[in-house]
Amino acid sequence: MEGGEQGMDNEVGEEPFPWHLGVFDAHCHPTDTMASIELLPSMKARVLTIMATRVQDQELVARAADERGLKEEELEGTIGDNAKGRVIPCFGWHPWFSHQMYDDSNHHPENTSKEDFKISHYQAVLVPKPEDHDFLRALPDPWPFSEFLARTKGYLQGYPLALVGEIGLDRGFRIPNSWLPSQADKRDAGLTPGGREGRRLSPYRVQIDHQRRILKAQLYLAGEMQRAVSVHGVQAHGVIFETLKETWKGYEKEVVSKTTRKRRGSAVKAHENGDGDSSDTGGSLPKPYPPRICLHSYSGPPDTLKQYFHPSIPAKIFFSFSQVINFSTSASAKAVEVIKAMPDDRILVESDLHTAGDRMDALLEDMVRAICRTKGWSLEDGVSQLGSNWERFVFGSQKLKH
Repeated sequence: MEGGEQGMDNEVGEEPFPWHLGVFDAHCHPTDTMASIELLPSMKARVLTIMATRVQDQELVARAADERGLKEEELEGTIGDNAKGRVIPCFGWHPWFSHQMYDDSNHHPENTSKEDFKISHYQAVLVPKPEDHDFLRALPDPWPFSEFLARTKGYLQGYPLALVGEIGLDRGFRIPNSWLPSQADKRDAGLTPGGREGRRLSPYRVQIDHQRRILKAQLYLAGEMQRAVSVHGVQAHGVIFETLKETWKGYEKEVVSKTTRKRRGSAVKAHENGDGDSSDTGGSLPKPYPPRICLHSYSGPPDTLKQYFHPSIPAKIFFSFSQVINFSTSASAKAVEVIKAMPDDRILVESDLHTAGDRMDALLEDMVRAICRTKGWSLEDGVSQLGSNWERFVFGSQKLKH
């Protein structure tokens, strides 16, 4: 989710930006400001990949897709410059709200009151263990995770192009305190409820094991439905990789030596030269791992990239970058090194912004220009490459005719 200010202004005399080639936002949150959805038709960006995060915005993402969603029947047609501000919906539960879910496979006793169960649940998943019962009572009633998964599967069935997101792990965040009576009537009514909205943070974090359970269940659902996922990871790069790795255990691709390849002949060699993306074929069977994974606003170091590109990994891994997260702080130097080390066909661009409109377009342009400078691409080549990458992340192959 968004974590910074607007990117740098365009420099005087810069090369004109080739919006006509198609710019695709791989990760954003405009349903946090629903009034901005009306601005979608006037945007320069062609398609926005809109994330859901919590109970309040799942249906809002569906509503945006009803109004502006890209349709399956359009994929083989021409999505030209007259089609802008279209939507790919994503449904998922963000780790910032993972404490609001409980594992109902372990049924709580019938003689436990609703309030007692609520308190015991939050004391079990938050660290340090909260003893302030007034604080705990003010938290939302926890939601059974099986119900959320069933609803999410329904959304994925109803929106065949939808992805799963935003999901992930976050060791750094702390849950906010509840609104004080004097604050509640001052909140911005234009913002979708449930976010932080400037509230003071409590000292409590969500146990990483609880976050992992919520994440893995959503990864398995994405595998079952053969949908791509958008993953949030903060201070959790190692455990993110290990969690993903657990989903594809037993499904690793065979890594064949050069000698064995020569011995097996050209048929095997041709098979290995494919991308191994099972989602490219309509008859693919469900698997326990997502076919395509994007690590959004990736903040890890360059030396961790090689683990994601090991030839045995059956999923295709992408990395997206945003002006507000990757290039607005001192971390920009690390982002530059990561982008330099990144294969050209695995980079995505995103805004990670909470409102649609001109600012979102500006952030996307700034990020595309930064990537092109870093990779030594021309703007036209860069925009085309990033657009092709987005299509392969979302659809599994290049589908749109520009």
